Amino acid sequence: MLYIAVVGGSDCTKEERELARDTGREVARRGGTVICGGGTGVMEAASEGAREAGGDALGILPGSDHRLGNRHLSFSIATGLGEARNAIITRTADAVIAIGGEYGTLSEIALALKMNKPVIGINSWSLQKPDRSAGPGMIEAESAEEAVKLAIDAAGLI
Repeated sequence: MLYIAVVGGSDCTKEERELARDTGREVARRGGTVICGGGTGVMEAASEGAREAGGDALGILPGSDHRLGNRHLSFSIATGLGEARNAIITRTADAVIAIGGEYGTLSEIALALKMNKPVIGINSWSLQKPDRSAGPGMIEAESAEEAVKLAIDAAGLI
């Protein structure tokens, strides 16, 4: 099984929405499952793309009601953990693809990097360690197809 988290803002631009939808489609096309926070914006678009391509989307919800996830989810898990659910998303994923995003997305990026998970960014945060030392960081991608390929390669799942 291939689990790829697609993370980004609940409010997103039209471009970010299209990228997320394309990313979800590409994950499903390659036999993977999209994992997300289960909400609107990037999360909903990635879920929609995965389902359109015949794949699944798993939402790890912040609240206590599994019915409150977006309508494109195949499965949803109510955690009651609020933003702390980001640790479950990143721990479950083999790799993370960040599209745009706000501070919640930044926390998912940081958690994934801390867990030594590959993180691919498309028009997302740019990170550098304070001491400017080399170390694992985000890999930049230009398209959904490239991001998914990089995520799979970096996770060693080919």
